[in-house]
Amino acid sequence: MKNNSGQYKKEVVEVIYKIAKDKELLGDFVKDILTPREFDNVGVRWQIVKRLAKGEYQQTIAEDLHLGVATVTRGSREMRKKEGGFRRALKILK
Repeated sequence: MKNNSGQYKKEVVEVIYKIAKDKELLGDFVKDILTPREFDNVGVRWQIVKRLAKGEYQQTIAEDLHLGVATVTRGSREMRKKEGGFRRALKILK
């Protein structure tokens, strides 16, 4: 399976891209492809990113979301990438 994992990920991104304009279908697809816990985790990660972008302290975010600081630090590392996906997505959403 590992030999094809890159291709599998590309295929999932392509599916998401193709169905993105239909919010209901996209929501159903995401709920079906992820476990409830994975979906919850994705939602929490997005909250971390949004709060980091506002300049909130990692410790505060961790306490408010009942997470370990290491979880928030991972988001912070990704936010340091000037052309990373989080930063680019946040620019579009402004």
